Amino acid sequence: MVRRFGPAVVVIAIIVAAALWFLTAPETIAASALPSRTPDLANGKTVFDAAGCASCHATPNQDDRTRLGGGLAMPSPFGTFHVPNISPDAKDGIGQWREADFVTAVMKGTSPDGAHLYPAFPYPSYAIARLDDVRDLFGYIKTLPAVSGQAQPHDLPFPFSLRRAVGLWKLLFFDDTPFTPDPSQTAQWNRGAYLVNGFGHCAECHSPRNFLGGLVTSQRFAGGPDPEGKGWVPNITRKGLDWSESDIAYFLESGMTPEGDSAGGSMARVIRNTSQMSSEDRRAMAVYVKSLPPVDGPSRPPRTK
Repeated sequence: MVRRFGPAVVVIAIIVAAALWFLTAPETIAASALPSRTPDLANGKTVFDAAGCASCHATPNQDDRTRLGGGLAMPSPFGTFHVPNISPDAKDGIGQWREADFVTAVMKGTSPDGAHLYPAFPYPSYAIARLDDVRDLFGYIKTLPAVSGQAQPHDLPFPFSLRRAVGLWKLLFFDDTPFTPDPSQTAQWNRGAYLVNGFGHCAECHSPRNFLGGLVTSQRFAGGPDPEGKGWVPNITRKGLDWSESDIAYFLESGMTPEGDSAGGSMARVIRNTSQMSSEDRRAMAVYVKSLPPVDGPSRPPRTK
């Protein structure tokens, strides 16, 4: 019996392995898909601020948020990620990247050398963006100072160190369906939805994750453990946030809560970016967040003294 079915099992295993290898292949966007276009640098800056690029990529321990030398360490349940240099430096940054390389990284999570990028880089949210916005972002980043120096490699244990395995993660959790405005909502609400779900990538921190690191979609925006292991991220649906639209907009501008507290931790870095956005965009984000239906989040552990 074993002799009879042994070859068949081997063939099936080879077919399954080949299918998985094919299905987990990194996706790219060809340069031919990007017609000639002059970037809108003002819009590029808007995207830069909305996406919070400086929150992670600005060189630590200096105040210039346009010096994108990377180096920030981001602990996670899967190991420690070290944020790369994305300044225009030709040797250590992305100065030699083509526009298609950048668009592919942001919208498909694939590096110029054809490897999967880890979703600690929030491309699962950026993937819904409009192509022209991503191209404008690239144009804007190229105007910023070149910064020398490379971040150290990620410190990830096996099997998380296998980048090809990220392809399996993408099969399960990566949805790059473009943003589609809701015709039943206002232009302001749709702008807020685009910013919050896309470049703002608010769900990446404000949603719980499963054991594989995928967002629990049924509890989107309902809070959960801080991905960096430093506490608890609040529920920002109506179940957990009773602020007014004005309260939310003012928080995004100043970092001050209606109770007089100030944002701390990683949210303080976020406010450094949202404070640079236009009041119209902050208000649009507030309108959308205020509209989120109430969702019960995971139970928060008791506070320890």
